[in-house]
Amino acid sequence: MKRTLLGASDLSVTKVCLGTMTFGEQNTEADAHSQLDYALERGINFVDTAELYPVPGKAETQGATERFIGTWLKKSGRRADIVLASKIAGPNPGMPWIRGAGHNLDAANIRAAVDASLQRLQTDYIDLYQLHWPSRNLPIFGANSFNPAAERPHVAIAETLAALDEMVKAGKIRHIGVSNESAWGVAEYVKQAERNGLPRIASIQNLYNLTARAFETSLIDEACFRENVGLLAYSPLAFGQLTAKYVDNPQAVGRLSIYPPTWSPRYLRPAVLDATREYAVLARAHGMTPATLALAWCYSRWFVASTIIGATSLQQLQENIDAAEVTLSDELVEGVNAIHARYTNPGQ
Repeated sequence: MKRTLLGASDLSVTKVCLGTMTFGEQNTEADAHSQLDYALERGINFVDTAELYPVPGKAETQGATERFIGTWLKKSGRRADIVLASKIAGPNPGMPWIRGAGHNLDAANIRAAVDASLQRLQTDYIDLYQLHWPSRNLPIFGANSFNPAAERPHVAIAETLAALDEMVKAGKIRHIGVSNESAWGVAEYVKQAERNGLPRIASIQNLYNLTARAFETSLIDEACFRENVGLLAYSPLAFGQLTAKYVDNPQAVGRLSIYPPTWSPRYLRPAVLDATREYAVLARAHGMTPATLALAWCYSRWFVASTIIGATSLQQLQENIDAAEVTLSDELVEGVNAIHARYTNPGQ
């Protein structure tokens, strides 16, 4: 399994990262342990989680994912074999079960979140600690246009970095990253870190898949390239849509059929379905499954440091990892880009 240094950090991570947001919702604790065991058997050393998980976020399940990873770490004794990443939730009044309705990215919340995650994970440190979404107003999770009228009070980036610096100095986290961020956000985090002698972000965890390629053209890729910030691509299969299973059967078992469409409506847009059909035809014409094409695309992009995969079965996990060995021909890449030109970022 290929590895790369994550940004300017000393974290050597595999090009495939095991995502865990199904642990505690679609996957049991035993399932979670089996996936972790199998991922390490296949050479993966990078595991991503969050205090919010599992998804969808609910008071009764919040933190279960980290707890499952924690029991695996205790049982396996393999803490030193993985790069462990977690995330603190940004402000969301609709999730009062996460440190109250006023949770944000300030010092008190960061200290509380880190300590709670460490307890659930049964470890003394987190290798990469990420800000799940910004404190400030920013269009994310399917919203695509910035609205100045939606401005709200927020925690200054320098203040957040100073709080994270306390955690680094305490030895509780090693490196930091952002998620669901913009080009401006990346530049501001780097500027404030350099200006104030604070930790520098090593990574950005943002959406990237065949139906959502805005990272390539929104100036984030240039900012990350020039500032040496590695992209951790999430949702590479568009919540399973790019497997084409819902095209063949809209009621196929999976996230998009189990949970209400209001939770993830972008992947149910007609243009996403149309694009998925064409990508599926292209993949099969080249002797691969639609899922393999979608993942191999992410794995092969020069700006993707690691791709976060998730699965609800070991069979799915095996296919997802196997796709890392697939080389896309020039003809296949041209075919992907031709479809993208007809259906440009319908899942963004």
